[in-house]
Amino acid sequence: MPVQVLLNIFIAYLWMFLQDSTSIINFISGYFVGLFVLFFMRRFFKKPFYIFTLAAVGKLFVIFIQELATSSLMVMKHILRPKIDVKPGIFRLETDLEGDLEITLLSLLICLTPGSVVMEITPDAKALYVHGLNMPESRESVLKSKLIFEKAIKDVTRK
Repeated sequence: MPVQVLLNIFIAYLWMFLQDSTSIINFISGYFVGLFVLFFMRRFFKKPFYIFTLAAVGKLFVIFIQELATSSLMVMKHILRPKIDVKPGIFRLETDLEGDLEITLLSLLICLTPGSVVMEITPDAKALYVHGLNMPESRESVLKSKLIFEKAIKDVTRK
């Protein structure tokens, strides 16, 4: 992916200098010309076309923001009650992600959503121990989020 980005920037500069005008408009148009050229040359690269990877990263970011808003509302609902009635607990969360990057990304995304904290990852990296704010509700919410996050993480890392 870094090679494709650098090649695209090189094509943009080359386009800008061939236009005999060093303006931002010529650079941007050269960047789009470079995207067009790299799209048709993508079979010569080992990695997939970098725009597809950037789109997958954007999708993961949007999913995270959506899950963050949902879980924040859930936590606010518990906190703003006159009497706080939560049943915190720890549960095991199985995952089929592989590699340190994928496991770390999943655990960070779960930790960044309010109401859940990843406490430990098993040595074989097949399960996470998660602390939930309100056990029955938190477990279901984290399981739903895990499925969504796993699919998005696989789209980013396994193309």
